[in-house]
Amino acid sequence: MSPFEAVVLGLVQGLTEFLPISSSAHLRIIGDLLGWGDPGAAFTAVVQIGTELAVLVYFRRKIWSIIRTWTLSLVRPGLRGDLDARMGWYVILGTIPIAVLGYVFEDEIQTAARDLRLIAATLIVLGVVLYLADRSGAHSVSLRQLTLRDAVLFGLAQACALVPGVSRSGATISMGLALGYRRADAAEYAFLLAVPAVLGSGIFQIPDVAALGRDDVWGTVIAAVVAFGIGYATIAWLLRYVSTHDYRPFVVYRIALGLTVIGLLTTGVLAPR
Repeated sequence: MSPFEAVVLGLVQGLTEFLPISSSAHLRIIGDLLGWGDPGAAFTAVVQIGTELAVLVYFRRKIWSIIRTWTLSLVRPGLRGDLDARMGWYVILGTIPIAVLGYVFEDEIQTAARDLRLIAATLIVLGVVLYLADRSGAHSVSLRQLTLRDAVLFGLAQACALVPGVSRSGATISMGLALGYRRADAAEYAFLLAVPAVLGSGIFQIPDVAALGRDDVWGTVIAAVVAFGIGYATIAWLLRYVSTHDYRPFVVYRIALGLTVIGLLTTGVLAPR
């Protein structure tokens, strides 16, 4: 992997990780369109560490408060009803589905799930799901009202993102909107919930990337650094945007991209695998 390829893929990752349009699908599509081939699930997972570090920095005060309060609540019963203590448990419980399914279906995720026909279909289907959830949601529930049931449902939605094209943020935000959460609150929780799953997956895949060779290792590092910077800016922009706008532009983009990929597959410009 050349430095130029790494920068381009890092830009793509940083721009698309937090928008509900699927970063893994974009990395897969861009790699093929530019003649570089599929960067692979391992590369994708490790580069996502960069964008999750952006989440840690952007939400550092909130995350620190959650970790601190949750830890203290283990020995101080009086803190167990605190929102941050509960949030710690909710994030842990919400991470279980994606961790279990990711382990069980690891081989399929790295092979069959990266078929561009499947990616095109999930881009379109989840675009429709996002539209319906945004249109029908009450947009009135805040994160302070998060319940155990909702936390589990958020986690199940996040697990769907193991399939490229679904979008981790897109699936989780769609669930939040369907449950009546405000747009910005659903997005914020989607970002927080993704941290342990993405960091865990990325760390788990580091040996696979290291085995590819020196150039690919450095390329992955460069891409992750670029993704961090772009990802931080994307988080700030999206939270401001959805506080006053709906998700319709992302719905249109997802469906248009899915249809474009189908067209490119049909004409032979892209190969399914």
